[in-house]
Amino acid sequence: MKKPEKKQPKKKQPVQPEPAAGERSARAVVRFLRISPRKVRLVLDTIRRKKTGDAFRILFAQQKKAARMTEKLLKSAVANAKVLGLDENRLYVAKIYADAGPMMKRIMARSMGRTDRLVKRMTHISIVVAEGAHGWKAPAFVGSAEEHEGSSKGKSATKHGGSAAQFGGKKSVAGKKTAGSAA
Repeated sequence: MKKPEKKQPKKKQPVQPEPAAGERSARAVVRFLRISPRKVRLVLDTIRRKKTGDAFRILFAQQKKAARMTEKLLKSAVANAKVLGLDENRLYVAKIYADAGPMMKRIMARSMGRTDRLVKRMTHISIVVAEGAHGWKAPAFVGSAEEHEGSSKGKSATKHGGSAAQFGGKKSVAGKKTAGSAA
């Protein structure tokens, strides 16, 4: 009697996000970076949908390890775009994302014979730069920019409208001392 063959489950290929139709693009990937994906995503979110020149300036201004790694990757993506014949002056960061890589599990000795687990995470960063018009537009405000920025006039001492006493300020209410007010 013949045993039925087990079907091997198909491995799902990760979906590669592509820029909008009609845009030419180049990509670069760096894998197995010894930094947590959570830390890298903080940096990546600052340059998503920005022109490459602006992205380089933003990365240069940040004092983070992830910014140095991302800067190298962006240089590589721009170089790949040049090889493909894309105009360097019209490039922008179309897609950029950090995926979790493998984790190294270690132990750290603690007092009384106990141990704690250390998880040393790795990251894979992918970037797609595309040529074309900037893919993201700033929202249009009704009225002038001064009206929009000046709309917080008449509010209390804080930026977001809360009272100064809520945030440890020195504002007194009806002559009574509040938290943080001087004697």
